[in-house]
Amino acid sequence: MSAYRDHAAGTPAVAAGPPAVAAAGPPDEYVEAEIQRLLAEDPAVAEQGITVVRRERGLVLYGEVESPHRREEILRRVAERFPDVPVTSDIGVIRAQAPTEVEQLP
Repeated sequence: MSAYRDHAAGTPAVAAGPPAVAAAGPPDEYVEAEIQRLLAEDPAVAEQGITVVRRERGLVLYGEVESPHRREEILRRVAERFPDVPVTSDIGVIRAQAPTEVEQLP
C-alpha cells in the first residue's frame, strides 16, 4: 500500500496499487517497474525482450516480437492495466518463419 495526497479533498488517502500518476508529468519509476513486471510475468504476455523507458511525456516500449498481433496484444494489456499512462510503442516485428532457402557455408 502506498499513501498519496488527494488534492481534491486536501487530505491523505491510501491507494491499493502504485502511486497515482499525474497526467501532466512523466510516470514514475514504480509505474515503469510495474509495466516491466506485467510484460515478464503475465502468462498471456511473458515477454522479457521488451524494455520500458521513461521519457518526458510518458513511457516508450522498445523491443521486437514475432508478429503484429503479438505487439497489439502487449499494447492492449498495458493500456488495460495502466489506462492513465501515456505509452508509445517502438516494438518491431521480426521474421519468425523458417528460412525458404538453404544457407551454404564456405
